[in-house]
Amino acid sequence: MEKEEWTSVIESNKGKSFSFSEIWNYRDLVLLFVRRDFVKEFKQTILGPLWFIIQPVFQTFVLVFMFGKVGGLAPENVPTVSFFLGGVLLWNLFSDILLKTSETFRANADIFGKVYFPRMVMPFAQIITSGLKFSVQLVLFVIVYLIEVYNSPFVEPNLSIFLFPVYVIITAILATGIGLIISSMTTKYWDLRFLVQFGVQLLMYVSTVAVPLVSTTMVQMKGGWMEKLILANPISSLVEGMRYAFFGGVGGVFHQGALLYSSSVAVVTLVLGVFIFNRVERNFMDTV
Repeated sequence: MEKEEWTSVIESNKGKSFSFSEIWNYRDLVLLFVRRDFVKEFKQTILGPLWFIIQPVFQTFVLVFMFGKVGGLAPENVPTVSFFLGGVLLWNLFSDILLKTSETFRANADIFGKVYFPRMVMPFAQIITSGLKFSVQLVLFVIVYLIEVYNSPFVEPNLSIFLFPVYVIITAILATGIGLIISSMTTKYWDLRFLVQFGVQLLMYVSTVAVPLVSTTMVQMKGGWMEKLILANPISSLVEGMRYAFFGGVGGVFHQGALLYSSSVAVVTLVLGVFIFNRVERNFMDTV
């Protein structure tokens, strides 16, 4: 009797290092989870995917009113709506990936205990889902930007606009790394997720999303502790770089050192996150 040869073998990656090729082999499963996330999020809503647009619009008008009008943090000679909308756009990508990735183990404990597949499939699916939402919001930003900038003589887009995809990628890497670390920690400390949700909301208010460096208030406090605190947030230089690309010097500040800092933090965080995630997933079911 001839020995039967299997066309494919599914086995645990316990003891093995992370491999992108394994994720690629499960690409159909990634797309399946992406579809599941969309259906799950909007299945019982009236407006459905329109929330992609409604959410950043409300956030932008809150920032325009509270920080622009009341707080006086809107820079002069810059279209206020598209200025704050651009920051919200990048921030939503960061917070969405971070929060959803940080729920990987907790939200999928049942399915992890029933069938094997590379656990990194889940974070990859979340990144794609967040990226699709970001793409829709980007279209909104471009429309508002073109309308406002058309009659604004002070706005001067520059060649650094080609760095915009780089800012997006670094933002996604940073959020994924932090999310993986938090997800690994919540396997033992499930209540940590409540602190994370509060912390992410607070983090926006100590970044240039809400407090731009080119505002009169921040210019007067240049070199002070407030500016140092804001620049310590790695998302700040990414938002500033994006605004500089679209609005020129009147809308943002571009500094190579700050971009290098954010990039380094993002890469180190991702490597650390993947390492910790890989170790935790091996004994995850024993923990819960």
